[in-house]
Amino acid sequence: MAEQYHYGQFTDSHLNLLKKGIELYNIEHFWECHEEIEDLWLEDYGDNARYVYWVIIQVATSLYHYLDGNLAGAEGMIRKAKRKLDTCEEKRVETELLEKFLDWSEFKKLVREIPEKSSLDDYNKLHRFKFKNPDVWDKI
Repeated sequence: MAEQYHYGQFTDSHLNLLKKGIELYNIEHFWECHEEIEDLWLEDYGDNARYVYWVIIQVATSLYHYLDGNLAGAEGMIRKAKRKLDTCEEKRVETELLEKFLDWSEFKKLVREIPEKSSLDDYNKLHRFKFKNPDVWDKI
């Protein structure tokens, strides 16, 4: 039996708003992804589903720093993203949409695999991760 929706869970409306940001993430335009999704995050103040936006923003920023060779910046952002993932779980924000359209459990696993004291090499798997292509979302 499907869980009943409660305010603050991730919905198809949130998913549709994420399309452009996910496209930017997938082509490694991490700063532009950050900027695109940050606007959504700012507009959804008070909605717990914004934590999903926040995680993606912080991971994209971490990968931006990774590509620039800035380990301290990458570590700081990935640490924040891990805390936001915990918040998503605590507040029951996650829904099956995240898994179906974004491969969320794989994304979370890769984020959490990065050790507290990391090296740039620790970001390689996460850097290779791509969300499911938004062009095929309506076919899933």
